[in-house]
Amino acid sequence: MGGVIASVYIYPPKGVMIFEYHRVNDDTVDTDDYSLSREQFQEQLDYFKENNYHTISMMDFIRAEKYGEELPENPIIITFDDGYEDNYTNMMPMINAMGMKATMFMATNYIGKENYVSWQQLKEMQDNNIEIGSHTANHLPLTEVENLDNEIKLSKLLMEWNGLKTIYFFSYPNGVYTKESIQCLKDNNYLAAVTGDAGYNTFKTDKYLLQRTNVSNYRFGYIGFQWRILKTKILYRLGINQH
Repeated sequence: MGGVIASVYIYPPKGVMIFEYHRVNDDTVDTDDYSLSREQFQEQLDYFKENNYHTISMMDFIRAEKYGEELPENPIIITFDDGYEDNYTNMMPMINAMGMKATMFMATNYIGKENYVSWQQLKEMQDNNIEIGSHTANHLPLTEVENLDNEIKLSKLLMEWNGLKTIYFFSYPNGVYTKESIQCLKDNNYLAAVTGDAGYNTFKTDKYLLQRTNVSNYRFGYIGFQWRILKTKILYRLGINQH
């Protein structure tokens, strides 16, 4: 195992890690596994910068795969699910201050509700280096949905009808997907989708089953965050990948 760990540092895996976040709140003491404080998030952004990671968008990844466009060294994608308002008030300014990019997946029937972003905030985010994708209309696991179009197609169209740029990317609620939901995404001109499955992504990874490294309020804080990154790389080096 020691040799595998050493190889990860000497010969870093070639591919893209996608990070899954949810909230960046104002509290210094977090009570939610899915929330980070501003201080925690800043510490992680500093880690990315100090370790020569470069953020890209989902579209950057797809263009590189399809057209051979060059990606920066050590590319990563920062994603946020659900569309909480603190993504606008906290995450976006912090991302912009670091000269980074991020992608936020919005559950459209929550737009404008308490603690969620408004239509105007969504548009401002899209104009400020935050790529917007769909997280369905009602944030229901797709295994429980009878009419997939109501969640996949209409969420995309609603954002586009309300003035957002074309929505090309999707995040599965609770990470749950089916063959039917993948086909529905393709039928409605989505280019890629992210899961909750852990793993490293290459151009050979199914674009509708992209893997993410979940970032939670780790029990061991910053060390836990670093370990999660190392674990993803080790599993990939060992050939253990879900897709």
